[in-house]
Parts: sequence; structure tokens; C-alpha cells
Amino acid sequence: GRLVMICIGLVLIYLAIFRGFEPLLLLPIGFGAIMTNIPLADLSGPDGILGMIYRVGVQSGVFPLFIFMGVGAMTDFGPLIANPKTALLGAAAQIGIFGALLGSLVLGFIPGIDFSLKDAASIGIIGGADGPTAIFLASRLSPNLLGAIAVAAYSYMALVPIILPPIIRALTTPEERRVKMVQLRPVSRMEKIVFPIIITLLCALLLPDAAPLISMLMFGNLMRECSVVDRLSDTAQNALINIVTICLGLAVGSKLSADKFLNLQTLGILVMGLAAFAMGTAGGVLLGKVMYRLSGGKVNPMIGAAGVSAVPMAARVVNKCGMDEDPHNFLLMHAMGPNVAGVIGSAVAAGVLLNALKNLVG
Repeated sequence: GRLVMICIGLVLIYLAIFRGFEPLLLLPIGFGAIMTNIPLADLSGPDGILGMIYRVGVQSGVFPLFIFMGVGAMTDFGPLIANPKTALLGAAAQIGIFGALLGSLVLGFIPGIDFSLKDAASIGIIGGADGPTAIFLASRLSPNLLGAIAVAAYSYMALVPIILPPIIRALTTPEERRVKMVQLRPVSRMEKIVFPIIITLLCALLLPDAAPLISMLMFGNLMRECSVVDRLSDTAQNALINIVTICLGLAVGSKLSADKFLNLQTLGILVMGLAAFAMGTAGGVLLGKVMYRLSGGKVNPMIGAAGVSAVPMAARVVNKCGMDEDPHNFLLMHAMGPNVAGVIGSAVAAGVLLNALKNLVG
């Protein structure tokens, strides 16, 4: 089993280096998988280097929160502010999370698979296409499944250019894909400064369980937009997020031990993770079609596919799909609205699941 897991670690490293699949995470995750399966070294034990990193950063929940701060510092919420209606597309794409949750419970009837409600929630969050959110929720609800969930989340995020286009083409017509949207209005500096503060206050008051993720995301964005703490913003975007990414990848790799990964449940996680991505993409596109009808053909339904988060890759894929139909159809900024809304939506969904399970399961 250890030899098989070492080989899986080598495959992850190969995909990162030679295929470019989420190299920033798959490389340290793959190497962490090799380290944790070295016999006798006990690198992932309580006193091992991987065990200490996991305990300090993942078990405490600090690493995903720091990464959210860095993501906020790198994200421009201007397209969402300019066209708030696109937030609905980001919300619609979260249907994949709850669909995969129900699907995971159904898989529990298969012999060899035993997913509890907490496990199903942790698997479903893969559909949010947001690695830090998946790790944050899994570390609290199902730490025994953390390795498989993290690998599935980041692997499918890397496959967004392959997963999204067939679903978009299946659910839209050439006429819909060729829709050109009007240019977004300029967003003032004051709007960009007020936005993260308002979102943080609303989230903390209405959904306290999502407040850690949302508040760190918005704090990072406020540092970016206020233009008076450029050094801090630069640190959050570069040095800090790079350090945390290295440690987070190694910590996740420490959970890829043979006894926890080589089982039928891992296959179930991979299947439901893919289903979550597909359902989320379809949900965003279908609501996009509704908005296309209600707007009289002014909304390109493809931008709904970007609601699955995976910033900014999903928006770029949507833009490419639009240019494939019409080389002069630029949808990138329009797709960034639901794209960044999806980041907020996945964090809110994680908060909803945490709150529900805390009340129902204890």
C-alpha cells in the first residue's frame, strides 16, 4: 500500500511539472504523499515534520484562512459591483455542492462505502471549486477524508478547461453563445473600499459560521483597494500566500497514507467530486439561460458557468468559448462577476453546512 501511494505521489508530481495541473498545490501534495508513506520515518506522526505542519496550520484552520486573505488581495470585485445581478449566477452554481451531498449519502448504500452526513457535506463542498474552502470544511467535519477531498478538489480545478466546455455547449445554442454583452460601467474607488466592509458585516451578522472565510477574503481585498498599505497587500499576494501554499500542500499530502486513501470511499469521493463540478456548471448555465430570456437576449448564458469559482480559470474558459463562436466576443470581465461571486458563494455554503450540522448532528 505504501508503494502504491508513493507511486500516486509521483503521478501528482508528474501532472504538476509536465502537465501544468495546479502545480502550486499538486507538487507539494505529491511530495508530501511520498514523505508520509516512507516506512519507519514517521514523518506524518505527531512529532514528525508533516504532523506538526498539519496540526499547526490545517487542524487549527489557519492555512485556508491565510490563503483566502491572499486570494482577496489578488481579486478585483469590480465586475461584480458593476453588475450585481451576476451574483445570482454564482449562487446558482453552488447547487453542485448540495447535489453532491445528497449523492454521497446515496453512495452510502453501496457495500464498502460509509459516508456520514458530515462526510457527505465535506465531499459536496468540492463542487465549490475552491480548494481552501474544501480543506477548511473537511478539516472540521471529516479530517479522515481530507487527503482524498483535497486531491479531488484541486485535480478537478485543474481540469476546468476540459470539464466546462462540453457542458456549456450541451446546454446552450450557438445563438446564445454569440451574445455580446454591453461594456460594464466604471466602478469608483469608494465603491471598492465600501464593498468588502459591507459584505463582512452582513456575513458576520447573518451567517457567523462563514465569517472566518469571508472576513479574511474581504480583508485581503480591502488591503488591495485602499491603496495605502501596498506593502501588506503585496505580502498577502506573494510571500505569505506562497509560504502557506507550500505548507498546506505538504500537510494535505500527510493525509495520503495508504490506510486512508486506498479504499472504495476514495473512489466515491472522486466520482461525486466530478458530479459536483458538472452540476454546479450546469446550474450556473441554466440560470444564465433564464437571465438571457428575461433580459431579451442581453445576457450571454455562458457566463453562468464561471460561477463555479476556480478564479480566474473558469472566467477565462468562458471567454475562450465565446471567442470560439465569435473572435470579437470578449466575455472575460462579464464572467469575472459570477466567478468572484462563486468564491463568496462557496464560503457561504460552507458556513451553512457547518451551522446546519452543528445544530443537527452536534
